[in-house]
Amino acid sequence: MSATAKAGGPISQFIERHYRHFNAAAVVDAAAAYARHLNNGGKMFMTLAGAMSTAEIGLSLAEMIRRGRVHGICCTGANLEEDVYNLVAHDHYKRVPHYRHLTPEQEAELLDARFNRVTDTCIPEEEAMRRIERIVAKEWYAADSSNERYFPHQFLYKILSEGKLERYYQIDPQDSWILAAAQQDLPLFVPGWEDSTLGNMYAAQVIEGKIKNVNTIRSGPEYMIELACWYMEIAPKAPLGFFQIGGGTAGDFPICVVPMLRQDLRREGVPLWAYFCQISDSTTSYGSYSGAVPNEKITWGKLGVDTPQFIIESDATVVAPLIFAYVLRW
Repeated sequence: MSATAKAGGPISQFIERHYRHFNAAAVVDAAAAYARHLNNGGKMFMTLAGAMSTAEIGLSLAEMIRRGRVHGICCTGANLEEDVYNLVAHDHYKRVPHYRHLTPEQEAELLDARFNRVTDTCIPEEEAMRRIERIVAKEWYAADSSNERYFPHQFLYKILSEGKLERYYQIDPQDSWILAAAQQDLPLFVPGWEDSTLGNMYAAQVIEGKIKNVNTIRSGPEYMIELACWYMEIAPKAPLGFFQIGGGTAGDFPICVVPMLRQDLRREGVPLWAYFCQISDSTTSYGSYSGAVPNEKITWGKLGVDTPQFIIESDATVVAPLIFAYVLRW
């Protein structure tokens, strides 16, 4: 058993003992390399696709943030808001373990009851979505009337930091990753935010004329500019790794910052990403970004020949907490 596992807790020791081959071995290899990357002075950037917040990834990710194991995050608009939904409406969620067998009529019944289903978990519209809309919309209106502009995550950081949701908390706030991120003002990037419930609500407010300036919320290209500035501040000083959960825009958007800096801006000396791991249930396929093997990224100027690369073809809701536990020495 390695020195890392001996110094770690029972979860670390368990996976060292039992995870020896195939995807299981890749879990250990990726986790050990993550830990080495940090121990050698590196920093880690993380991406969240899918519905990881509704899967309550905050139970382990929040501690990763608090203990400095994550230094920046790119997530979808859904993951940004759904951690907050869970924070204020957890007791109102409805779990449907038999979701595979629901009839269309039963799905319609959930809609009529104002539940929106994500696999086996139904998010309550009123207690989660509308509650947050009412509070964050006041911030949108205030910014709009003052001709101020902010990124989507900054509005949520503000209401969390000012305690405007505290009376609604239904989970231990230590288990909310977005609250941990807000408390540390963690760099956060949310491409395609309009593809989210709050993004839809914001568009509706603009259509109704309640918000005059559609640009009150800053956009994707501006996020890329912010990411480029942040990358050039961090990466030359400390190797920056890339830990990707799922695929899609949450992963593809930020990893492209390196070829943009090197090829489009023709900046010299821009470091490549120094570590790469992807957890995805999208198996290797033809033409799919989510299913692309890591070495394809070498041809796009994102990774180098010597970059440690790992791909774990598995369910991130199972695998990610195990890797986090290993890195946290649980």
